[in-house]
Amino acid sequence: MGRLFGTDGVRGLANVDLTPALALEIARAAARVLGPSAGDGRAVAVVGRDPRASGEMLEAAVCAGLAASGVDALRVGVLPTPGVAFLTAHHGAAFGVMISASHNPMPDNGIKLFAAGGHKLPDDLEAQIESAMADPASAWTATGPVGSDIGRVVDAVDPALPYLAHLAQTVPTRLDGVTVVVDCAHGAASATAPQAYRDAGARVIAINAAPDGLNINDRCGSTHLDVVAAAVLEHGADLGLAHDGDADRCLAVDHTGAVVDGDAILAVLALAMKDSGSLASDTLVATVMSNLGLHIAMRSAGITVRTTGVGDRYVLEELRSGSFSLGGEQSGHVVLPSFATTGDGILTGLALMARMATTGRSLAELASVITALPQVLINVPVLDKHSVAVAESVQQAVLAAEAELGEQGRVLLRPSGTEQLVRVMVEATTEPHAKEVAGRIADIVGAVGR
Repeated sequence: MGRLFGTDGVRGLANVDLTPALALEIARAAARVLGPSAGDGRAVAVVGRDPRASGEMLEAAVCAGLAASGVDALRVGVLPTPGVAFLTAHHGAAFGVMISASHNPMPDNGIKLFAAGGHKLPDDLEAQIESAMADPASAWTATGPVGSDIGRVVDAVDPALPYLAHLAQTVPTRLDGVTVVVDCAHGAASATAPQAYRDAGARVIAINAAPDGLNINDRCGSTHLDVVAAAVLEHGADLGLAHDGDADRCLAVDHTGAVVDGDAILAVLALAMKDSGSLASDTLVATVMSNLGLHIAMRSAGITVRTTGVGDRYVLEELRSGSFSLGGEQSGHVVLPSFATTGDGILTGLALMARMATTGRSLAELASVITALPQVLINVPVLDKHSVAVAESVQQAVLAAEAELGEQGRVLLRPSGTEQLVRVMVEATTEPHAKEVAGRIADIVGAVGR
């Protein structure tokens, strides 16, 4: 089989690419590979999902696959991805399963797996799960567990409470006096994000917080920041926060409605942690997508930036290998290893507002530390993203653009980790120049990819 796992789990059109049969097989293979970590006792897997309609169907398939493999499924229902990761560790589960396609449109869905402790799986474990799925010995046989050895499916009682209590413990100061608009994207954080912010003392105006299974990410959330910006201006709020469908990311707008992206959030938090002495080795971990402006701002502050590939799993690996304390992506995935094993959008929002409350400064003032270079990203649909990305004509176009930009810009071309797209990103000193260069490369990518 070709590689099943992408940048962030398995993802595709629900009931076409990601069918109940595939979900069941993934669960059975995960049970074979990750279940034995439970030792002599019966393994338990935490299973959560976002509110999209297909999640109900896939949750049933995952739980069936687990039970058929002798693993107990602890269903926690609709919760953010970081909440499922936290509960995997909190309950001492052998592994966790999150059913979500994050920021993707409602018809898509996905499956993310967490190892014991709530950590995302490294490549080698994903490869073992794929091998287990392809192994003829994994086919349905009469030798599976029977009777009392079959796994049970149990619904957790008030599963959000331990997660909310954990979030409350991360806030170093009360947020009284801070008014925030939170766009929940009709997603998994529609209940937990407003509650967490209120618990910390903020005045919360929640929008797009009424999921019906069909409206997740529908012209709202972190991919449509104009919505939260308009609400901030309407209510005179201090800031706005926008989550994606599974709330593992957070983007912001200041009181004027100006966007504060993941790079700016990382800069604000890095300086806060450096001031408090909690920024390990005075180092920030970011991805190749981070703006050059972030590197310049951090260098001026005496902070080293270590760069990884795109995807919060790679940020996590670098954080763990170097025992660093802050990392993230421009897209709004921010990881604080002292408090979470994965990106947590609600935790990010709390940390950002805590910095505002501690300093008495507006988000606009805090974010002004970074001056971003104009950055243009074009997503080009193609038939085979990997072959197009390495095509000779495409590579020649990239080299020519890099020579043209010199040290005043850069080009990043990469296949998407989750879709049949090639992403063309260009930074330059002016936006028109960045657009022209990116468009030139995108035209060649599109021609090759047809």
